[in-house]
Amino acid sequence: MINETIQVVTIAGNDSDGSAGMPADLHSFFQRGVYGMGLLTAAVAGNSYGIDAAQVMPVDFIAQQFATLAKDFKIRAAKTGMLADSAVINTVADCYQKYDFGPLIVDPVIITKHGNMLLEAAAYETFKARLIPLATVITPNFFEAQKLTGLSLANDAEIAAAAQKLQAMGAKNILIKGRHDQAEQKSVRDYVLTASGEHFWLAEPYVQTDRVNGTGDSLSAVITAEIGKGQDVATAIRIAKKFVHQAIAQPIAVGHKYGPINHWATTDLK
Repeated sequence: MINETIQVVTIAGNDSDGSAGMPADLHSFFQRGVYGMGLLTAAVAGNSYGIDAAQVMPVDFIAQQFATLAKDFKIRAAKTGMLADSAVINTVADCYQKYDFGPLIVDPVIITKHGNMLLEAAAYETFKARLIPLATVITPNFFEAQKLTGLSLANDAEIAAAAQKLQAMGAKNILIKGRHDQAEQKSVRDYVLTASGEHFWLAEPYVQTDRVNGTGDSLSAVITAEIGKGQDVATAIRIAKKFVHQAIAQPIAVGHKYGPINHWATTDLK
C-alpha cells in the first residue's frame, strides 16, 4: 500500500481570476506538498481591475460539502477565508465542530489591507463569537487586529498587548501581520504569540509592488499545510512568512492592474 497523502481543506470563496481566495490557497497547498481540497462558501466575478459580481453559496450546500468530505477523507488541517455573512459563519462553525477536520487556521478577512471593512456589523460580531474561539491560529492583518482588540497598535508594546487580547478571546496562537502600505518602510514585521507563551517578531524586506493579491490567503494556507504535515505552529509560521516574501519579491505578469503573487518563486523552505 502507498502511504496516505496528507490532505487539508480551505473553506473559502473562489476568485475567478485565480489571484486570491480558494485558488491562492490551492496554489499554496500544492507548493507545500499537500493535497488541497476546497469547500466553497462564495464566488466572485473579478479580474485585476476589481470585482464585478459576487454570489454567496446557500448554507445547506455549504453544510453538505462538509458532510460529503467527512464521509471519505482524513483531513489533517483546515483554514477559513472569506465568510460572507452571519449565516455562513454559523454554518461553518457548526460543521467544523461536528466533523474532525484537524486544527483550524482562521484568516479573518474582515478588513482589507487598506483598512476597508468587508463584513457588516452583525457578521463581524458573529465572527468574533463563533470563529475566534475555534482558531488554532488566527492571522489578522494590522487593521483587523486594531478592530478586533480596540487598540491603536501604535508601537510594539501595543501589538504584543493585542495578541494577548486575541488569546483571551479564545484563539490559541496569534500572528499579527505588519503593515505594508507605507512607501517609506524598509521591512514588514509580523508579531507571533504562541499558546505556550513564546513570542517573537518576523521581518522581511518590504517590496514596493502592486502584485500582492492573495498574500494573506497564501500565508494562512502555508501555515495550514505545514501544520497538516505535523510541523509545530512556530515553525509553520516561519515557513509561511518566508514563502510569501519570496512570492512577492519575484513578481509575475498576470493581469493589467493588481496582480497575484508568484507561487512559483518559492524554493525549498524548512
